[in-house]
Amino acid sequence: MHASIRHETLVPAWTTQAILDLFALPFNDLLLRAQTVHRAHHPANAVQQSSLLSIKTGACPEDCAYCPQSSRYQTEVEPAPLMPLDQVLEAARKARDAGAQRFCMGAAWRSPTERQLDQVIEHVQAVKALGLETCVTLGMLKDGQAERLKAAGLDYYNHNLDTAPEYYGEIIRSRSFQDRLDTLQRVREAGLKVCCGGIVGMGESREIRAGLIATLANLEPYPESVPINQLVKAPGTPLADAPDLDPIEFVRTIAVARIAMPRAVVRLSAGREGMHDSTQALCFMAGANSIFHGERLLTTPNPQAQADARLFERLGLVPMPQEEPEAACPPAATAKASSPV
Repeated sequence: MHASIRHETLVPAWTTQAILDLFALPFNDLLLRAQTVHRAHHPANAVQQSSLLSIKTGACPEDCAYCPQSSRYQTEVEPAPLMPLDQVLEAARKARDAGAQRFCMGAAWRSPTERQLDQVIEHVQAVKALGLETCVTLGMLKDGQAERLKAAGLDYYNHNLDTAPEYYGEIIRSRSFQDRLDTLQRVREAGLKVCCGGIVGMGESREIRAGLIATLANLEPYPESVPINQLVKAPGTPLADAPDLDPIEFVRTIAVARIAMPRAVVRLSAGREGMHDSTQALCFMAGANSIFHGERLLTTPNPQAQADARLFERLGLVPMPQEEPEAACPPAATAKASSPV
């Protein structure tokens, strides 16, 4: 049995207060610092493009307050079984031809059975054969499942923390924060790269946002890929009427994540459909260097590829070189040493 990471036993390299001090910097100073850190570790104007496909939609038994796929809420999402392989491959080819470098597949499960994992492994192997990086998000993993995915050629496993541990019980009660850490530990021990971030705009305070980033940055090592999602308010969910997050505060969150996790690819993820181009431009200035493109993110709208291409042209952004390696990120203490608070 693997040794579980306990959140309370992690030695913090970044305290919540240190993260809050970054949030409190004058906006221009924060962006300058974030862009300086970004350029020290990444190509200045290169952005990775990924595509996300929901391969099994809805009917999820979890009670995540933000999620329209939960069976506990009356939403507009129509449940759909696991997508056939030929349909997945068609979507992957279209994504690749539109410029995607990574293809991510999401299934609304609490935890996959071995039979379900067999089917996903077939999907992973086929997508990998198209020359795309692969990522899946399937919920919690049991012992041995991450190793099976690694053997199939999977590159990344996505499992978000969603929010800070102090606020987690306000958003999710059907699984614990420690459950998420346990799955991340299984993924790391299998040698897979980690995609792990969170959602902001769920009614949380700035201190909670700082706690989320501190927790991510203190993982040993911190994630190679960090999606920062802005809540997409879905009718029928408990967070359907959550107050809007100030766009400047969202940009600050991107900048702070960049400083705290210098080598991570920071993804401007859900919520882009509702963002003005100027907000997205500030996010790239703040150190975001990955996006999901295409029409949908699981069950929510997303800017279409043509709109993204026009925005990239206006901003002088280019696709991240395919050959650029995303090496395992250093431990949090090393990361902090490279950009002291």
